[in-house]
This record gives sequence, structure tokens and C-alpha cells, in this order.
Amino acid sequence: MKNIISIVWNKWLKPHKESVLLFDSTAAASEIALMLNGDWDGCNGVIMAKCDEVAVNTAAKLTIATWCYQGASKAVLDRVATDEILRRYAIRERNFVNANLRCAVLTSLKLSEINLSYANLSWADLSQANLSYADLTAADLSQANLSGTDLTKTNLMRANLSGADLQQASLQGANLSSANLTEVNLTGADLTGANLALADLRGANFYECNLSGANLIGAKLIESDLAFARQ
Repeated sequence: MKNIISIVWNKWLKPHKESVLLFDSTAAASEIALMLNGDWDGCNGVIMAKCDEVAVNTAAKLTIATWCYQGASKAVLDRVATDEILRRYAIRERNFVNANLRCAVLTSLKLSEINLSYANLSWADLSQANLSYADLTAADLSQANLSGTDLTKTNLMRANLSGADLQQASLQGANLSSANLTEVNLTGADLTGANLALADLRGANFYECNLSGANLIGAKLIESDLAFARQ
């Protein structure tokens, strides 16, 4: 009897773990946060102190949205138009986590300090853009055009850059640890002081690439690939 009382007592005293819900649009997340008294994260997530799935499903139905728990799966956002990015960036919004920008044309845009972590930017054209100090953690940049792009001090940890064009790109001090850089074209790129620890660099083109002071500890590469790099 004493053990039962203890279990019940601890259950009531123990704080409930917050639930993070992901929706397939930022608009739906904002509306549902208001409906259910949750905290909107400014993107497609809602933090709930206590999750009532019936209430969430009802709210999602009203807003014609789909949802999932963070960690259970990943809700894919509706495609974001370039004009929408520029409009929101102009009013100082920087949070575009998990945005769908596949094949987007963002050439020569000034987007420093933008947060595009977990975003889908595969096949996007970001050539000559300014993405310095941006957060691109775990973003999908496979086959993207990043030639001449300013990625100074950008966080690209765990990003997928396979097959991307990074010719003449500035990656000074960038964090590329554990990133996928297979078959990347780094011709003439500046990787001075970049962190490439545990990155996959197999098949990358390092011709005239500046690797001075770069951290290559644990990186996967074929030594012959570095023959024409500057170190």
C-alpha cells in the first residue's frame, strides 16, 4: 500500500514533460498555438506543456494541417517562395528552420545570419549569395550551386553537400564537421581555418583549394585528392 501511495504521489509531483509538435506549415503552427495555449517557436513547431491529442487533431483539422511529434518524424513544410524569404528577412526574421527551398533561385542575395537548419536546399542556386554566419546545420544542400558564395563562419555541421558546386566559395572558419562533402567541387575555394573533422570528403575536387589551418581530423578522404590543394 505504501508503494502504491508513493508511486501516485511521485506521478503528481513529477513535472510533465513538454511535448514539441511539428506542423506542415508555419501558419498552422501559429494558429494552433493560439487555439491550444501553446508556445509557437516562430517556425512550424508548437511546444505544449500537456498534449491532448484529441484537441490537437481537432485544431489540425480546422486549419487543414498535418502534424507529428518532434523526433517521431519530420513534418515537411510547404514550399517557401523566394519573395516570401526576402519579405520576412527584410523585417528582421531569421528563422527558416526546416524550410522547403528545393530548386529555389537565391542567387546574389544577402542572407547573413539566416537560420536554415534542417532546410531542404537540394538543387538550389545560391551562387554569389551572402550566407556568412548562417546556421545550415543538417541542411540538405546536395547538388546545390554555391559557387562564389560567402559561407564565412557558417555552421554546416552534418549538412549534406554531396555533389554541390563550391567553386571559389569562401568557407573561412566554417564548421563542416561530420558534413557529407562527397563529390563536391571545391576548386579555388577558401577553407582557411575551417573545421572538417569527421567530414566525408571522398571524391571531392580540391584543385587550388586553400586548406590552411583547416581541421581534417577523422575526415574521410583519399590523400591523392589533396595533391593540388594549398595547405
